Amino acid sequence: PSPRPPSSPPHPPSNRAAAGEERARTIIKPDSPLSLPLPKKRTGRAMSQKQDAKAWSPSSWRGHEAKQQPLYPEKKALAECTDKIATLPPLVDAQEVKRLRKLLREVHNGNMLILQGGDCAESFSDCTQDIIKVKLRILLQMSLVLIWGSRKPVVRIGRIAGQYGKPRSSPTETVNGVEMASFKGDNVNQLAADKEARTPDPARLLEGYFRSAATLNYIRALTNSGFADLENAEHWELEFIKDKKLREAYESITQRLLSSLDFLRVCGGANQSATGGVEFFTSHEGLVLDYEEAMTRKEQTAFNEKAPNVGSSTKASGAEIAKEGSESKFFNLGAHFLWIGNRTRQIDGAHIEYFRGLENPIGVKVGPKMKPKELVKLIQTLDPSNEPGKITLITRFGYKNVESCLPTLVKAVKAAGLKVNWICDPCHGQTRKTSNGTKTRDFSEILLELQNTAKVHKECGTNLNGVHFEMTGEDVTECVGGPQELQDEHLHLNYTSSCDPRLNYAQSMEMSFRLAKLLGGN
Repeated sequence: PSPRPPSSPPHPPSNRAAAGEERARTIIKPDSPLSLPLPKKRTGRAMSQKQDAKAWSPSSWRGHEAKQQPLYPEKKALAECTDKIATLPPLVDAQEVKRLRKLLREVHNGNMLILQGGDCAESFSDCTQDIIKVKLRILLQMSLVLIWGSRKPVVRIGRIAGQYGKPRSSPTETVNGVEMASFKGDNVNQLAADKEARTPDPARLLEGYFRSAATLNYIRALTNSGFADLENAEHWELEFIKDKKLREAYESITQRLLSSLDFLRVCGGANQSATGGVEFFTSHEGLVLDYEEAMTRKEQTAFNEKAPNVGSSTKASGAEIAKEGSESKFFNLGAHFLWIGNRTRQIDGAHIEYFRGLENPIGVKVGPKMKPKELVKLIQTLDPSNEPGKITLITRFGYKNVESCLPTLVKAVKAAGLKVNWICDPCHGQTRKTSNGTKTRDFSEILLELQNTAKVHKECGTNLNGVHFEMTGEDVTECVGGPQELQDEHLHLNYTSSCDPRLNYAQSMEMSFRLAKLLGGN
């Protein structure tokens, strides 16, 4: 990316020491394994929404209970690392975030679809040229199939360049008789089953920042080069697609797309610059709030400024901004899109308090335990202005629970007039363990959740606006079923995930064909 002026850190230099002291006040409750901030006196919820909004700051979450936070033994070291991160350049630009907001508004209006996918949790060792290229390639290929099937443009959002953290059901686990911290992702601790390695290390947050920067830098290069050119679609590798019929179907789609592009080019309706690159956005779960606060910057943005494409160096000049009018708003510039997990969406919790002050589009995971009134209140708290596409609800029920859980939630949101996007995460609800304790998911059950979700939205008069997959472009053996007909006994062949199982290349492509047909009919 072209150089840009440094953004304002979340705390002015004069307040840096105070910010460090506030971090140092974090305490451990005797009866809790979580790291919780020292509660501040609250005046109750009687204050008006306007007053409450004024009280927000990037650090106001510290007055609330913070779930799923690492238990750092050295608070001073944590403060030093996050203060350092706060002075480093942002990973993305506020104009890119605004561009995504604009596209998600089009999704809400029914003109586009969302494809979000990537690893359950990235690992530092995957920050390599080949692996990044493979991850990007599968998302580009899937989006091409969705465009063909649905006849709609696709917003591509990767779980990449920052998805290094992972919530866990228990803060500790016992390995060979030794109790140690659970592995919470490479930006917190190490996977090795060793008590010292599992101790949360704040220096890993800093390493996560630099690996995110390297990943994003390479993604920008690829998406603005011939790698992402639609004209090169027939050259994309298909060696993982063993099924002859599936491979022929994809090749047929690409040939028809290329023929259409050639026709448009001859007629003057398309040129090389319009098809030579793609827009690609990054996302991760906003989990470790010390890091997210450090990546929060106050940016001056023009009221009427037209946001450029991601990767573009175009930006309104100071004179243009002054002429049109501007205001300062808070952006998390560690990613374009962040989501709140199923375990951290408490209405009075620290994560909701932090997220409600951001300009970024926000995702919310919605599971079987979510109540209609709770969901409505949550959306209104995060988006009091009810802006189309600001909130994306990511449903994850398990295929057996969709028809009993989803309709009441859709009807409640619809009755409240809330302008959200609905997308389906069909992976999380299907996780099971084999007889030897290996986590896996069944391709057919993932597909069933997608089909059941689309059916409910059709019956309720709403749209399924997209999908959210845990997947990889590698030929792993982590989920059973699909075109390769993998079974439980095949999982050991190439199981590489350190957390949850992912759809492999062939399974992801097969899913995209099924999904294109489903959304095309929707």
